Amino acid sequence: MEVIVAKTAGFCFGVKRAVDKVYEQIEMGKKPIYTFGPIIHNEEVVSDLEKKGVAVIESEEELGKLREGVVVIRSHGVGRAVYDVLRKNGLEIVDATCPFVRKIHHIVEEQCAAGRRVIIVGNGHHPEVEGIKGWGNDHTLVIASFEEFEKLGIAPGEKLCIVAQTTFNYNKFQDLVEKISKTYYDILVLNTICNATQERQVEARQIASQVDVMIVIGGRNSSNTQKLYEICREECKDTYYIQTLDDFKPEKAGTVRSVGITAGASTPNQIIEEVHTNVRIKF
Repeated sequence: MEVIVAKTAGFCFGVKRAVDKVYEQIEMGKKPIYTFGPIIHNEEVVSDLEKKGVAVIESEEELGKLREGVVVIRSHGVGRAVYDVLRKNGLEIVDATCPFVRKIHHIVEEQCAAGRRVIIVGNGHHPEVEGIKGWGNDHTLVIASFEEFEKLGIAPGEKLCIVAQTTFNYNKFQDLVEKISKTYYDILVLNTICNATQERQVEARQIASQVDVMIVIGGRNSSNTQKLYEICREECKDTYYIQTLDDFKPEKAGTVRSVGITAGASTPNQIIEEVHTNVRIKF
């Protein structure tokens, strides 16, 4: 059986940087240590950090009650209001916001100040998008489809700036922008999808199109992993979304000649290697 592992599978630059920063704080012996939201959408990593004393702050209300400690801002980034709370309460900030996400924050802030309405293409409930919106104003909106855009009721001729969640599906973003561009003339489109995300999606599609079974590894709450699964499912009907090797329960047996493996940006290399090493025994 041939097993193909995507070269782009696993931690992206921003996620690795964020996780490393938390472990650095642990090694320095600083206490207490908190992360605003899970540092990564991977249960195994979050569980390991909790064992080492790192607590997860789930809300701004909970954050507002802290008066001491180190707070690590994860790669997803946060809105302006969170920084205000941290500084007001005298908490030490370790900012692990992905540089690509931080760039979007600057764009949104600048374009709102310039008088353009910012529209964010992405999942409005995802922490990255919530953080991006937190650098906009009351007119900043989030959409995930052209149908949602049509329901906004934006006045003709209004100046718009369109940005994207870094992990949004590249092809869907291009299609959406093309449709919106036919409706409005004064539009500034900035493709803020991370290059690593595009490369990962392209490679996943390519591998899925040539194998009998495709495995996508990642946390259930990982947006970029969910999109990888959708892309692979279009090319290979026998695509499985798993978090660890134990989750992989293939329906096929004895008829599989090739298996492809990819993983989201929040998947540790050891999990990918475990699946790669043991996948053959599952058939």
